[in-house]
Parts: sequence; structure tokens; C-alpha cells
Amino acid sequence: MELSPFQRFAAFAVVVLVLAGLGAYLFLPQSSAAGGSPQPAQSGSASPKQTPSPVSPSSPGPSGQAVPDIYQWLPFTPSDLASASATTISFAAHYGTFSYTQSAQAYLAPMRPEISSQLAVVLGRAFAAPGLVAMRASTRQTSTATAIILALRAFGPSSLIFVVAVAQRIASSKGTSQQSTDYAVTLTGTGSAWQVSDIELSSAGNN
Repeated sequence: MELSPFQRFAAFAVVVLVLAGLGAYLFLPQSSAAGGSPQPAQSGSASPKQTPSPVSPSSPGPSGQAVPDIYQWLPFTPSDLASASATTISFAAHYGTFSYTQSAQAYLAPMRPEISSQLAVVLGRAFAAPGLVAMRASTRQTSTATAIILALRAFGPSSLIFVVAVAQRIASSKGTSQQSTDYAVTLTGTGSAWQVSDIELSSAGNN
């Protein structure tokens, strides 16, 4: 049956809300989601409270009603989402990792399989900016980064936008510091073939 514009809007709103919860469950560390430190695993057989069974799309929810399969409403499958998220995390970690000894080409090398040619040009120019090159060299600056997906901000038939936190440990002649920055990372593709086509500060939009 053809849905009215209002019904399509309402369905989209429901999907966005469900994805927000799904993203928090799938991508946030379990210790953060639980609001405390991770607990060591217990030896022996665990009780149902310790290791709850995953809920399948047809399993009854807490109220006894069946949990809907949200992927029937989405233009991608669970494996598509897993592939896109893996590409995002790998790219974001490479993006935040660099050394003052690197050329722009060396910096881009680990990212090239994960990014579009247009984004490679943009990132290469930014990394090779004379002022930044001089600053990195004068302070002997290096950075190592890790990344975690915070949320799925938006999606379309062949695109996804994730909000990603990039945590960097920056070492230089001035000492060592740590910082975390949230980015909106756009991917385009389908199935298991995804490429990052844009990255912006999450506060700048990119949606």
C-alpha cells in the first residue's frame, strides 16, 4: 500500500530514533554504555542475568511484543553496516595518526584504499600546508590515534554519515598531550564496498 507523505515522514522518524539506540548499543564501549568500569568475566556457567541472550527480530521484547526487524526499513543490511563502520574506524584512526617525518604521500598511503580520490587531494593539501609542516618539524610532533563511532547521523540508499570520536596522543618537544575530537564522516558505496568521501568537524554539519 502506498504510504502518504505524513506516514513516510513518521516512519523515517521512527527509524532514526531506533538507529540512535542501535548505534549506542553497537558502537559504544560496553563499560560506557553501562556507566561504569567493565567487570571481569566470571568463571563457570553464568546466570541469565550475567549473559543475556541476544534478541532476534522475532523474539518477544520486555513487554511480550515481538521486536521488529529494523533492517526491513533500511537500504542496507547488518553486514553492510558492519563493513561501513569498520572502514570508518580504520580511516579515522589513520587520519589522526601522523609524524613530522612524513611526506603528504606517506601520510595518505594507509588511507588510500579507504578514501575517494577527491578526498585524498583535499587531505594531502591540508597535510602539506607550509605552516603546518613547519610547526610539526620545529616541535618534532607525532600523533597516534584511535577512533570510536558515537552515532549514525544520517543515511541514504548509497551513503552513511557517522559521528566519530578520534582520540589522539600527541608527542612533541614540548611534551605529551591527549585530545579527542568528534567528526562527521561520510561514506558512499554499497554492500562491503565503502569509501570515505568527506570528513568535517561534527559541529560543522556534514549532513
